[in-house]
Order: sequence, then structure tokens, then C-alpha cells
Amino acid sequence: MNVAIVTGASSGIGQSAAIEIAKRGTGVILTYANNPAGGRETVAAIEKAGGTAVALPLDVGEAGTFTAFRDTVAAVLHDTWQRDTFDYLVNNAGLSLTSLIENTTEETFDRLMRVLLKGPYFLTQKLLPLMADGGAIVNTSSNSTASAGLEPGYSVYASMKGGLDVLTRYMAKEFSPRGIRVNAVSPGSTRTRIANDAFTQFPEVIPALAAKTALGRLGEPADIGPMIATLTSPESHWVTAQTIEVSGGYNL
Repeated sequence: MNVAIVTGASSGIGQSAAIEIAKRGTGVILTYANNPAGGRETVAAIEKAGGTAVALPLDVGEAGTFTAFRDTVAAVLHDTWQRDTFDYLVNNAGLSLTSLIENTTEETFDRLMRVLLKGPYFLTQKLLPLMADGGAIVNTSSNSTASAGLEPGYSVYASMKGGLDVLTRYMAKEFSPRGIRVNAVSPGSTRTRIANDAFTQFPEVIPALAAKTALGRLGEPADIGPMIATLTSPESHWVTAQTIEVSGGYNL
């Protein structure tokens, strides 16, 4: 059985991706940060559908914990799947903070950098020795990196996601000798818990976002998860170094 690691899978896009990947017959190691109940919920959904999953705590903003996390992953692979390697990595865990450039503090900048760019970089580096040849990596980016239709306040968030898009291409180049494909998905506005569950707190912003979306509504996690699962699967064996927008035609 193939095995995937999906970070930030206690809710939202990560939860959807973990469930969709499991539906394709892949075992899942999923991570959570501040929402252990959500992690258990994702495991329960996968097990109810006949799959196998294990939830582990991980703060992708704390690179100093990655060695211990890798060791835990190795033990889980051995104990649960009798394997020494895994096949797919989804760097999904995220964080969203908004502020205008004139008001942005170094603390805000550094926190977003640690979670959105440094975290995926060094977590991938740390896990790479455990990854099987011929596998796949999917990074969750954002269409906030687009060249038009920008919203003030996302300069740091989008800059880090833009860095992740570039990192995706360099990973694809450097890991290609091992047959490891690397792609990114770029969601548009999607109803998740990110930014302190902003869409629940401020539902009044939804109609304007839906109006800017060609397909006429806000995105849902279930719109994004299947694309992530598809990019990990063998049917995407000839796709690498791509950032694929999954936004329902936002700002089209």
C-alpha cells in the first residue's frame, strides 16, 4: 500500500485532501497543530470509508521539531504499514495574517515566513530520505500570487506563496533524478478555518468574492482536495513543476 503524509489535515483543504487520497487506496499520516479533535475527525472519516490513517501533532512553523517528527513518521510507517518509506507528501499546513505593508511588523513577516515557506522547505528536506523513488509532492499555494486582481493586506502571505511556487519548480528539478514529481495547487477564495475562520466571522464578504468568480460561488475544501489527490496519483505521472489554479475562474 502507498502511504501519504498530509500536513494541516485537521480541517479545510488538508482534511479534504487526506480523505480523497485515502479513497484512492493510500494510507495517510496526517498532521494537526492546534486542532487535535479535527485530526481525530479526519482519521475517523478515513477509517469509516475503509482506509487507514494516523494523526500526528506538528507545527510547521517550528523547524527544530522536524527531526523528532521524522523519527516518529519512521516508527509509524514500520508499525502501521510495515514499511521504511512513504510515497507522497502534501505540504498544506498554512496560516493567514493580513496587514498593509506600512503596518506590517517583523514578527508578522517572520511568522508567515516560518509557516508558509521555511516550513515546507525544511520539512521536505528532512523527510526526503524516507521518501520512495517515483513518489510525488504537492504544495498548497494560493492565487493571491496572481499578477492582477490583488487585495491589499496580503503582501507577506502572497510573497511567501510566490516563493513556494518557485520552490516547487526547484524541487521538481532537483528531485527528478529519483522520479519524484513536484507540483502545487493554487486555490482561490475557499471556505476554510484559516485567518481565524474569517468567512464564518465576516459572511458579508462572500457575495463580492462569488461575483468575481466565473463559476459564481465561493470555493469549498471539497473542490480542492480531489485535485491534490489527482496530482499524487499515477494518472498524473507526466505532470511536474506545475502550479495549477483551482479557483472556479476567480477574476476571469
